[in-house]
Amino acid sequence: MGDDLQRIIDAVREAAATGVPLAIRGGGTKDFLGERIIGTPLEIGGHAGIVDYDPSELVVTARAGTPLAELEALLASRGQMLAFEPPHFAPGGTVGGAVAAGLAGPRRASAGGVRDFVLGASIVSGGGELLRFGGRVMKNVAGYDVSRLLCGSLGVLGPIVEVSLKVLPKPALERTLEYELDAPAAVAAFNRAARQPLPVSATSWCAGRARIRLSGAPAAVESARHVLGGREVESGDAAAWWEALRHHRAPLLAARTPLWRVVVPATAPLLPLETPELVEWAGALRWCRAGEDGAAVRARARAAGGAAALWHGPAGSRMFDDLPAAALAIHRRLKASFDPAAIFNRGRLDPGL
Repeated sequence: MGDDLQRIIDAVREAAATGVPLAIRGGGTKDFLGERIIGTPLEIGGHAGIVDYDPSELVVTARAGTPLAELEALLASRGQMLAFEPPHFAPGGTVGGAVAAGLAGPRRASAGGVRDFVLGASIVSGGGELLRFGGRVMKNVAGYDVSRLLCGSLGVLGPIVEVSLKVLPKPALERTLEYELDAPAAVAAFNRAARQPLPVSATSWCAGRARIRLSGAPAAVESARHVLGGREVESGDAAAWWEALRHHRAPLLAARTPLWRVVVPATAPLLPLETPELVEWAGALRWCRAGEDGAAVRARARAAGGAAALWHGPAGSRMFDDLPAAALAIHRRLKASFDPAAIFNRGRLDPGL
């Protein structure tokens, strides 16, 4: 056991004995996520490094503090990638933070989310025990898949200290097509494309421009390009656009002004809010600045079968909607199992946790 891992375990045991809450922190790039962070910082960033990487098996295992940039550079050197395209937000984002946040980039609708690529993980429980779940191959998954349960948990179950991820080869060719459409027409076009056997890897609409990214074998990409028509975007401009979306460097996403993140079924009609300013994931992810009160925005998202989060809002405002009673009861039982003294990231996911 490395010295830094032992430091983390010792800190957890001390907090459990004294009842002092801990605020788990890796690179600090996702501090804005969730509700106000309560507790003494428990730094995870020093517990870093690649534990194992087998390109032929498409699996990598890394400690939680490993910088995402470092891991992705290693994968790129072997022609591979994290297909869920985790957003970095800023330099210093870590592997553990990516899993705990559970956020994926533009490829989410076609490749899957973070939990679809987590094979195994290790965490430190509220009692200071090192717990390992899952493995390094897909067939090791049996019973409750706790390693994937950690995705999006925002650290309320405990600090992730190691994770094994499935990786994929980078596509041989990518092309981006562009169309001049309004938001409803763009969502309809995205859904039409999704119903066809085409190598669509990402979609977006912003300021009257709809874009569709094609990724895969050259023959498949070229065939799809002719089927879908549109104007081909120069490769450098296209790459810059998808990177800006992924890492939230696009002006709308980077601006620290009130912004709603609405996730609904891709086929749902546009909600009766102010017109969304950005649409992703074939229509399933919609970013908008609604002038109404938050309760109305959340209610309309729920009615459409989704959820709304106040991504950027005034100080003291809630990011997430209240969990339904049944879901909150399950979350509380899980929290009690892993963190009986409730020392990890109190209230960050929900005030009841």
